[in-house]
Amino acid sequence: MAAAVAEIAASADLYPGVIIIANLLVDRVEYMSRRGLLELRTTLPELQALGPRYWETYFNPDDSADLLPKVYAMIQNPDPWAVVSIFQQVRIAEDLSFVWHLSTTRVLLRDEDTGQPLLLVTSSVPIDPLHHVTHKVSRLLEENNFLRLNAPRFATLTGREREVLRLLVLGHSAPEIAAALFISPQTAETHRRNIRQKLGAESVFELSQYARAFDLI
Repeated sequence: MAAAVAEIAASADLYPGVIIIANLLVDRVEYMSRRGLLELRTTLPELQALGPRYWETYFNPDDSADLLPKVYAMIQNPDPWAVVSIFQQVRIAEDLSFVWHLSTTRVLLRDEDTGQPLLLVTSSVPIDPLHHVTHKVSRLLEENNFLRLNAPRFATLTGREREVLRLLVLGHSAPEIAAALFISPQTAETHRRNIRQKLGAESVFELSQYARAFDLI
């Protein structure tokens, strides 16, 4: 294991991004390149002492629900070159706010007998906060978190109610919805009332969050 870490460490500081090696046996950072240590304003011994608390200290926990299943699937993949790429928020700013990074991870070392993954290696680069991609990624992840948290509520809507919700957030009135769906205005109004009650949403903005997150618009 030490040899694998040393081989990466020998040239890690030459790469433009941050190189991190995670030890899965003890759930800690085994190695981080100099740039990463400078960004986090810490030392390798301090990171290693954090153990599993490293993740909660420097990363947004909201990203974990999307990140962990992808990493787990990659670990189970027998392809030695299998990788997973993710956008994640890292707490490196002086004001302790998060900065978006694009990270790519693969298994660096497995146990020769059992195939158990021992080390993961990650290359991570910060994304320019002024780049348009940063804002798009942030919006997509916010919608993903909203979807995950509100899926049970959305599942209570009938197919017809979802059709009404789509037209509602597009700005159609009850008579217009009724005409489009060939139902009476009274029925359209009943659907609107039931939708608001089921979703716990009163404003058009709240309703539009559901429509966007669940691909109705």
